[in-house]
This record gives sequence, C-alpha cells and structure tokens, in this order.
Amino acid sequence: MEYTVQKLGLLAGISTRTLRYYDQIGILKPARISTSGYRIYGQREVDRLQQILFYRELGVSLEEIKELIASPTFDADLALKEHRKRLLEKREQLDALIANVELTLAQREGTKTMSDKQKFEGFKQKMVDDNEQKYGEEIRAKYGNEKVDKANGKIKNMTEKQYAEIEQLANDIHTTLAEAFAAGNPAGELAQKAADLHRRWLSFYWDGYTKEAHAGVAQMYVDDERFTAYYDKDQPGVAAFLRDAILIYTGLGQS
Repeated sequence: MEYTVQKLGLLAGISTRTLRYYDQIGILKPARISTSGYRIYGQREVDRLQQILFYRELGVSLEEIKELIASPTFDADLALKEHRKRLLEKREQLDALIANVELTLAQREGTKTMSDKQKFEGFKQKMVDDNEQKYGEEIRAKYGNEKVDKANGKIKNMTEKQYAEIEQLANDIHTTLAEAFAAGNPAGELAQKAADLHRRWLSFYWDGYTKEAHAGVAQMYVDDERFTAYYDKDQPGVAAFLRDAILIYTGLGQS
C-alpha cells in the first residue's frame, strides 16, 4: 500500500511538516514523487518510519537514528528486540512510580502505612534505570559489572536524607561550576570547590574513592559526547573545564 504525506502523517500520528523535515535531512525519503509532485511512501518507508519513532520514543537523536538505520549492518529484527527490551524497562519504571503514587494515596486516606524508604523507591529505581539506559554499556565496559551493580545497589538503598543530600550536591556542583567557569581558572578556589563537591557526589555511588577513578570519570566527560552535552548545555567548554579542575584536584594533571 502507498501513502501520501497527509495519509502517512495521519496513520503515524505525526505532522506532515515532520515528514517533510525527515525528507529534507535524508532520514526518511519518499519512495517516489508522483507526476503531480506529491511524495509517495511505500511499505519500506512505513517500516522505516516505525523504527524512527521507536528510537525517538527512547530519546535517541535524529542524527544518531540516521546513522543507525543507514548502516549496512543495521538489523531490523535485532533493533525491534532491543526496542522491546527498553520499552519493558520503561514500563517497569512507570509501574514502580504508579505503585508509589497509589501507596501514597492509600496512606493519605488512612488505609495503609508507608515508610520513608518506600516514598522514594520508585524515584531511585528510575534513576538507576535511566542511567543504565543512557550510559550502562560504556560504564560497565570501563569499570566492570560488579562495581556498577554495587553502585546501583547503593542508590536503591539510599535513605531519604541521603537522597536529599545527593540532589543538593548536584545543584551545588552546577552552581559552583558555572561561577568557576566564568572566573576561568581551573586551579582557582571556586573550581577546586566544584571538584571537591564532585568527589563527594561520586562517593554516594562508589564503594571506595580513588583519585585515578575520579580523573578517569572526568576524562570521560570530555571523551563521550553525551556527557559533554550534559555539562556544556548552558555554556560550551564546561565539561573540559571540569575535567581540568579535577585533574588538578587529584594531582593527576599533566606536569
């Protein structure tokens, strides 16, 4: 079966503007152009659009999707299995949060009791699952399954106080790092304070702190574009600045 832009947009629940943009950037070209100038999409394009939307639902950028599905080694069946796995993980996250809300409502209605630990279980599980989805493969390759599993276990067993502390530390790192970056000196007092806050933040996840591991994480922030994008979202260059500050803090910078 063939579809025009309008019909395919209605079928997929997306705008014709989006389909035209996908054509423009080369991620989804129509099968042909009709004699009247209309874009016409066939079954192959329908299947490709489904793959694109699966990846978009999982938060993958269009640039990454284009590279993935254009690769000669792309395996549609394998990709679908991976989509299914990730969607099931996402459903588990939502189920945990829904159960948390239901228990909270029951407590407020007086029909059940809820411990402080239970109040945060869904959020902590989501934190673990999100980190695994975004960075799990790279982190496990770098540090090994045992260390990553222990770190995830520490997150799940966090007390309410610890959870609040780590959230505050994350905010303090962001604020201090922004001020330090504006000052422009990775060896300065503010930059070294940011590096120390970062050490304290990491220590919530790690069984034991080492300067070498800290420096390794800092380097990864520069080497991995996803980490770089996170730190550079407000100001380009922040990831590299933090790396330099941590290398100075740990004494492992180049002499």
